[in-house]
Formats: sequence, structure tokens, C-alpha cells
Amino acid sequence: MKLLLLASALLTAAVDLFAQTPEPAAENPAYNAELARQLGADDYGMKKYVIAFLKRGPTKLSGEESEQLQNAHLKNIIRLAGEGKLVVAGPFRDEGEVRGIFVLNVETIAEAKKLTESDPAVQRGTLQFDLRPWYGSAALMEVSRIHKTIEKKSVAR
Repeated sequence: MKLLLLASALLTAAVDLFAQTPEPAAENPAYNAELARQLGADDYGMKKYVIAFLKRGPTKLSGEESEQLQNAHLKNIIRLAGEGKLVVAGPFRDEGEVRGIFVLNVETIAEAKKLTESDPAVQRGTLQFDLRPWYGSAALMEVSRIHKTIEKKSVAR
């Protein structure tokens, strides 16, 4: 009898536990469905990207050749950003092996590889890259547009 009462009590507690539904997450009052759609955001305001970690390559250049290649690299960055494929790019501020990053607006490593291989510095061998899939804020898609409004001078010559 005690075993039956114990089993009944456990069953009742389990039913009560599973019958309780958690409160649904509150909707964000600032949510802008149209902007989320335009930026490719999921319900969390996030989306898939691929990050390219740009590393020193085996080729070393100096002088005018290095300067010309750097300018071509910067022009490629501007082109990819203009196409909406490059969301964020920039160098690291130390002298480490990893020189900079590209955050690419693509979902696959194959797409990112093709875009990164279009860079003149990668083609020349002064840069190499590692690609990693990344999940980040879809708001990053607005960086290029905002940057144009605060850029006093262009990085490309």
C-alpha cells in the first residue's frame, strides 16, 4: 500500500511538473521585422558568417612593390564590401602571425574561400588564410553603410 501511495504521489508530481509550461520569452518592443528581414536576421537577431583569419604568407616584399600590393589589397576590400560580401575587415595592431580578419557575409567555407582567394595579397603569397564558420549579430550588415558616413579619408590610394 505504501508503495502504491508513493508511486501515486510521484506520478502526480511528475504530471504537475510537465503540465507547467514556461512563460514564453517576451517580444522585444523595439523589434523591427522589416529591418531583421533585410539584414537576414533569425529570431535572435543573428546570422551565419565566415571569418577569414589572414596570416603572413611565405612571400616577402618591400618598397614600392609592397606598397602597390597593399593598395590593391585595400581596393579588393572596398570592392567586396561594396558587393555586400565583406562585412568587417581590419588588421590586428600587433606584429603577430595573424595579420587581420575578414568577416564575410556567406554561409559556407567554399564561398568564403573563393572570395578570400580573390585578394591580390593572397594571390601573391604575402597573405594566407584560415576560414571559420561564425554566428554573429545580423546588425554587422550595417557597418559598411555607417562606415561610409564617418570615413573622412579612403584607405585606398
